[in-house]
Amino acid sequence: MTTEDEKIDFAIGGQAVIEGVMMRSPNFYTVTVRNEDGELKIKQEGFKSLTARIWGLKAPFFRGIVHLVESMVIGFRSLNFSSDVFIGTTEEEKEDRHPIMKVLIGIFGVLYMLGTLAFVIFLLKFLPLWVAEKAAEVWPLVENNYLLFNAIDGFTKITIFLSYVVAISFLKDIKRVFEYHGAEHKSIWAYEKGLVLTVENAKAQSRFHPRCGTSFIFIVILMSVVVYTFIPSPDEFWARLGTRILAIPIIAGMSYELLKLSAKWQKNFLVKMLIWPGLFIQKLTTREPDDSQLEVALHSLQESLKIENGNTEN
Repeated sequence: MTTEDEKIDFAIGGQAVIEGVMMRSPNFYTVTVRNEDGELKIKQEGFKSLTARIWGLKAPFFRGIVHLVESMVIGFRSLNFSSDVFIGTTEEEKEDRHPIMKVLIGIFGVLYMLGTLAFVIFLLKFLPLWVAEKAAEVWPLVENNYLLFNAIDGFTKITIFLSYVVAISFLKDIKRVFEYHGAEHKSIWAYEKGLVLTVENAKAQSRFHPRCGTSFIFIVILMSVVVYTFIPSPDEFWARLGTRILAIPIIAGMSYELLKLSAKWQKNFLVKMLIWPGLFIQKLTTREPDDSQLEVALHSLQESLKIENGNTEN
């Protein structure tokens, strides 16, 4: 692709990892990581979405739920690979592990994912609901106005999320991940504009992108206020919390559709107002990358395009 007007063949998504970037095309994902010696290590795997394999899952709403789960799976695999490269674990060493050790590592991985999910639910479900409940006890207006109750819940979520991001941004390793996050966005922008994928072209692009997961999180929080207002709400705290957890797939599906629309109509004034908070939050979750980080992101993107185009030709 060499011109800005040339149509994009397929969408590319990505994720920053430890000293690297994962790029995902429709049928593959590629992870490129720079090791301690400055060499680029790459991992590529086929991953065809369930939306392309099972009839009906590609329909609006359902595809958002599937995409969220698949993104978590691919993200976890990509982080595993980057951590192995970072600490210097080779593929030979992994193969030589005792079968019991492999099983234990697999169990640890599952427990880690479950623990992460539990932590997120505690931070973004339990605590905001608890704060809203306490506010309703103090102010009768909140107790009698469920929209206001959910607005307090949503504001608390945003406050917790922003506080968490700010807190971790002081960590040196997280700063590096945020820089790779910026490199990921700049590389994708260069691709979507049909530019030649060079460091110079990528460097000139914005580090903010409307399809970013950060924007998705904000849309999820906004959508939760709306959804929670219209679903039945039990009086008991734990029942109300359970109802909100069960509503996560509904909120995720609706938020995904909004995210896709915002990326498609990003020049519309109303859409700009919708995506502005997410882009603002990206000022925290992205940093300006250096040339070596852009090189890693572009390498991952080019390898993803190469294997995807080869698959299409076949």
